[in-house]
Amino acid sequence: MTDVGINKTLLLHNSHFRQNEVWVHARSEDVCFDPRAIQNQIEDINHSVLLVRQDNKIGILTAHKAQCFTPIPPSDLDKDKIQDSLISLLGIVPSLKLTNLGNPHFKKRYGILYALLSGAMANGIASVEIVEAMGKAGMMGVFGAAGLSISRVEEAIIQLKQKLGSSPFGVNVIHSPNEGEQESRMVELLLRHQVRIVEASAFLDLSIPIIRYRLAGIFQNDQGDIVVPNRVIVKVSRVEVASKFLAPAPDKILDQLEREGFLTKEQKGWAKRIPVASDLTAEADSGGHTDNRPAITLIPTMIELRDRLQQKWNYADPIHIGAAGGISTPASVAAAFAMGADYVVTGSINQACKESGSSDVVREMLAQAEQADVTMAPAADMFEMGVKLQVLKRGTMFPMRAAKLYEWYRNYPNLEAIPASDKKILETQILRLPLPEIEKQIKDFFMKRDPTQIEKAKVDPKHKMALVFRWYLGQSSRWANSGQEDRRLDFQVWCGPAMGAFNEWTKGTEFAQAKNRDIKTISLNLLYGAAQVIRRNYLNSIGIEIPKNWLLAVPINAAELEAKIRDPQGEKIENADR
Repeated sequence: MTDVGINKTLLLHNSHFRQNEVWVHARSEDVCFDPRAIQNQIEDINHSVLLVRQDNKIGILTAHKAQCFTPIPPSDLDKDKIQDSLISLLGIVPSLKLTNLGNPHFKKRYGILYALLSGAMANGIASVEIVEAMGKAGMMGVFGAAGLSISRVEEAIIQLKQKLGSSPFGVNVIHSPNEGEQESRMVELLLRHQVRIVEASAFLDLSIPIIRYRLAGIFQNDQGDIVVPNRVIVKVSRVEVASKFLAPAPDKILDQLEREGFLTKEQKGWAKRIPVASDLTAEADSGGHTDNRPAITLIPTMIELRDRLQQKWNYADPIHIGAAGGISTPASVAAAFAMGADYVVTGSINQACKESGSSDVVREMLAQAEQADVTMAPAADMFEMGVKLQVLKRGTMFPMRAAKLYEWYRNYPNLEAIPASDKKILETQILRLPLPEIEKQIKDFFMKRDPTQIEKAKVDPKHKMALVFRWYLGQSSRWANSGQEDRRLDFQVWCGPAMGAFNEWTKGTEFAQAKNRDIKTISLNLLYGAAQVIRRNYLNSIGIEIPKNWLLAVPINAAELEAKIRDPQGEKIENADR
């Protein structure tokens, strides 16, 4: 675009004299009118840009020339006698470093540079490798512990402590209404290894184990402040659940913890002055457990709820609100921050990165997904309750088969009541094993994990049927993670529409191919692109329209990205809590 073309575009909303316009004296030689220079300065997010108008042309003054400005109050201006040397200040576009996105207190609390977290995806899909890469890049990852054995989670914790040192990481605790003992054992493990950050997910109500984790080691320091070593970042989509986590633990649970010796009377008193959750992630339409809530309404609702309860309880330590679900493009990240989110959390798109605990075949499936290629299917952990989660439907028959299982569970009292024709489909097409073999595998599994499930199945045929159907639901995600080709049509792949949006964003770039997707480059590209979106929107808000080929926010390779976001002065992480 020529110099004339650029200035014509930029002048669309600024061609008339405005009474409140700021006029300045500045040396003409310090003003640059070169189109390429203007573009480069606007796209350099690390520096401020001063846009000016002189002789009906748009120019720039970089930040180091700012001292040349001598603002002239409108009252001192005689617009009929304006001298040609006077320059009109159209606007100041401030620098927008990636480290400035999000809430500074949240970043300091967790000792991170960037307000972006990779959320937990169960069965180790949110792998040690993902969490390690996020931690080393100045962000934070949460290990996907749900669905894994205690020994496997312990192994991951030991690895992460060795690999990350003092860098922060979290571990997921998923609510298990049908396996309360498993939740308790997970909390015991986290306390034993002094894991200080937990992402609590899929909670329908408060549980004793999660409150026990939160309050373990609570004390009052010499200044009289209540100090809580363990932090809970709860991921919720319902106001009624959020309200409980944003309030202090109820007396009933505190009394029980005191009776069982987990809290002293003094600690119980301190617990009434802090919320159950340190921070809360508003989970909109996402992969896995989801209520399909729209982010544009959910995030402001959770912020308003937090503010209202903060006023009620007057907590000394602030609660931050994050955004999850649909976080997959620069526009979605920018929108979350614009709505007031203190941090953002990615999920579905991480599964397609090469460090994830999934398989290459699943990564390729995800790289082809479009926004409409997802649907809801019964959840293994809350099957009996009819709870559903969001999964990929393209390339797999899992959603239809899982729905059929729930239909049979709802319609029949036990396995024996299922019609012969349907039972044949169950054994030959879905389970692909005779029922006695499935029952044997279930018994072997729960004798190690939770023997009470076997005892219950002996006296409750309906529960026995649920365990059989849950076997398929549980195995289907493991077949996907291992890439078991002969069960490809049964792959359960947790995925939200964010995946399709991400694929649209990366179309035509090297990141269109799954093999080129790494968690650090993808995450920083999201933040860098968001900064560009915010910068463009700011220019629009001050009445300046830029050419369409500026600030495109397309993903770029790691080397280019490093050059774009590098801060010459460096950044220092400060975290007094760690």
